[in-house]
Amino acid sequence: MNMIRWSPFGEFERSFDRLLPRRFATWAGVPSGNGGVSAPEWSPSADISETEQEYLIRAELPAVKNEDVKVTVDDGMIRIAGERKQRSEDKTEKYHRIETFSGSFERSFSLPDSVKVDAIRCENKDGVLTVHLPKKQTEKAKPKQVTVE
Repeated sequence: MNMIRWSPFGEFERSFDRLLPRRFATWAGVPSGNGGVSAPEWSPSADISETEQEYLIRAELPAVKNEDVKVTVDDGMIRIAGERKQRSEDKTEKYHRIETFSGSFERSFSLPDSVKVDAIRCENKDGVLTVHLPKKQTEKAKPKQVTVE
């Protein structure tokens, strides 16, 4: 008979992670080495999907201008990097709470071998960057009859 170690808080932690995704845990800030709390890092969420013709990466980049985004392809990886700049504060406004993140970000994804790298294109509409990764057209091999000797 195998013994199973019981962790009284294990199920609680798994339930908590399901109810409160990790990205919300960063709202409180990240502890810094000097005992204070530093600003949390911001990383845009991304969805990856596929059609018969292409792969699509959709990254949510609200309030990020096109000139502040850089998409590069190198060595089988695609990298989306940029910066969301902090809004200039209006001196007539009194801020009570600021929950928007600003600063640099970077996301990298590995590319399948079937992507036509020369035909990759991007568009940014309504705060969503869509990267189109066209697939290479491959001819399906015709079955070949092999004679048995």
